[in-house]
Amino acid sequence: MVGLTGGIASGKSAVSARLAALGAVVIDSDRLSREVVAPGSGGLAEIVAAFSDQVLGPDGALDRAALGAVVFADEAARRRLEAITHPRIRARSAALVAAAAPDAVVVNDVPLLVEVGLAPTYHLVVVVQTEVSIRLARLARGRGMDRAEAERRIATQADDARRRAAADVVLSNDGTLDELHAAVDRLWRDRLLPYEANVRDGRAVRPERVRLTDPDPTWPQQYARLAARIRHAIAPADLRIDHIGSTAVSGLAAKDVIDIQLTVSNLAEADGSLADRLATAGFPRVPGQWWDTPRPAGSDRWEKRLHGSADPGRPVNLHLRPEGSPGWRYALLMRDHLRADPDQRAAYLAVKRELAASAPDTVTYTTAKDPWFDEEHHRAEEWAAQTGWRP
Repeated sequence: MVGLTGGIASGKSAVSARLAALGAVVIDSDRLSREVVAPGSGGLAEIVAAFSDQVLGPDGALDRAALGAVVFADEAARRRLEAITHPRIRARSAALVAAAAPDAVVVNDVPLLVEVGLAPTYHLVVVVQTEVSIRLARLARGRGMDRAEAERRIATQADDARRRAAADVVLSNDGTLDELHAAVDRLWRDRLLPYEANVRDGRAVRPERVRLTDPDPTWPQQYARLAARIRHAIAPADLRIDHIGSTAVSGLAAKDVIDIQLTVSNLAEADGSLADRLATAGFPRVPGQWWDTPRPAGSDRWEKRLHGSADPGRPVNLHLRPEGSPGWRYALLMRDHLRADPDQRAAYLAVKRELAASAPDTVTYTTAKDPWFDEEHHRAEEWAAQTGWRP
């Protein structure tokens, strides 16, 4: 389930058409929006009741230009229109999704995806981004809009920064159509097809080699998108979600893997329907790890369940730990301690760089860090006692 969006005249339709040609099932919200207000429909009747028959053409069909002139100049009117059309569009879209093949890549072309808060409902959100000056020229050339009207239309939608915050993938459309098609082809081949197969097979992406990357200022934003997706998947459960690990510590180089901790009441909760809902949302469980095997007495206090990401473009470690357990507390304590102590953060970075060079596989790298963390844990507990830290 892919959400595709972009501002008016960004070229989103060109991306949608290319994805359809590659084999995607495209659900076009604009087309659905016309279907649900076709002559004789309940949607059209409700619009006429709300805005009068002044929005009807001579043939009894909706005069979209007349309606647009009303709603784009009046936010309250626009919201009234959305309340009429959006539920109908969602219902029709759900029916089309249900009819798609089990291995389909379903692309939901939704102009107002960001504005109406739909991003967490998709496995991946793709945003088509184009310079405003280019969009204004396209609106004048292709739709005959004067500049004032074009600027007004653009202003009613989310700006580029807000769309980027919701985007897992940004496709720039400032160049040629061939360049755009090439970018879409790469996205389809390298990310969408393997992502779909991984979701269907319940397979998580697990990087085998350790490669440290420089601090990425977008890691917190990436975490926020993932956390919103997880919250949507597990609803109505309202569980605590935290960004943990090195990507949660500002200025720290790390493996480009987002670590997330989902707090559960106990492991039985983690093993129940929660596991299936996470897998369906693109976070399948990682089997065969040490916490799935018998351990010495008392070790269950450190047990967890690990899920990963089916998205080949965004590896994730999703740790499900019981609230109050030692492992749960440890993950939060070490994160906050390193955030607060620049000297120990620098020391940890030196250790990471040394081990990444000498133990490049993930298992060896993780095990080799244990002695440093054992010692650092004592300092972290002293810091917690001194500062009154609580999880």
